[in-house]
Amino acid sequence: MSPTQVIASTAARRKVVGIIADGVVKVLLAAGFILGATRLGTLLGVPTWLMVSSGLALLIAGGTEIRYVHSRPASTYTRLMVTYDIGWALAALAGLLMARQGSSGGGEVWIGYQTVAPLAFATLLTAATPVPATPDAGTRESEH
Repeated sequence: MSPTQVIASTAARRKVVGIIADGVVKVLLAAGFILGATRLGTLLGVPTWLMVSSGLALLIAGGTEIRYVHSRPASTYTRLMVTYDIGWALAALAGLLMARQGSSGGGEVWIGYQTVAPLAFATLLTAATPVPATPDAGTRESEH
């Protein structure tokens, strides 16, 4: 393997690890939302059912992200993760601004985003064009 191939291989592995880590964070957040739905819902001013729904949506997105890590292009993941995170930051900012204004809807905006956006993320990732199979990725054509 040439030095260029080693560098490319290392970079590809880092991307895979990053994608899996992002999915794991969503799954862990989902567990926290579901297990702490009543308490977190009270703190954020949202109903328990919305916390559980958000947790389930995050679980679906995280699982989908991990499932397709080797069959979807890293560029697709990158675009989706950046868009998701920008939306998350904007929803958090909007929620904070609403809370500072005395509105009780800030938690609903933030958790609402975390209910809808993960489902959109999972849907777009599932619909994305798969990475073409390579002969080295599994069984080789010449072996059949």
